[in-house]
This record gives sequence, C-alpha cells and structure tokens, in this order.
Amino acid sequence: MKLEMARGLFLVGALGIAALALAAWEQPRTQVLSAVQSGGQCLLPRVAKASVAVKPDHELLLFMFGMSQGMRPQS
Repeated sequence: MKLEMARGLFLVGALGIAALALAAWEQPRTQVLSAVQSGGQCLLPRVAKASVAVKPDHELLLFMFGMSQGMRPQS
C-alpha cells in the first residue's frame, strides 16, 4: 500500500471517528419547561438527576490539606 493511500485512509478514519464523537456529544440545550408536569415544584429538565445531600469527609479534607502543604519547597 502506498503511503498516500495509507494517509488518505487514516484521514477518512479520523474524520469518521470525529463525526461519530460529535454526534454522540450531548450538551445542555435550551428548552421550554411546562408547569403542568411539575405539580408546583421547581421546574427541571427531564435529563436532570436528583442530587443527594453530601456530607463532607473531614479526614479527606485534612489529607488534601496535608498533601498540598507537603508539595511546597521547604525554605
């Protein structure tokens, strides 16, 4: 196989993968929300996920602080 043909096939494959990735990319888009579906609650799009209350892990925060302090050069 000639080098030009290999380059052309690679370019076509790369463009195909890029087009597939672009088609699969899901970005938030503007949409009209109806008050009928929510029943008096805050309006959310259907793709929104309910968040669970998260409690901070103080040991992890202390570990992260210690790691950031340990990365400084000692003077």
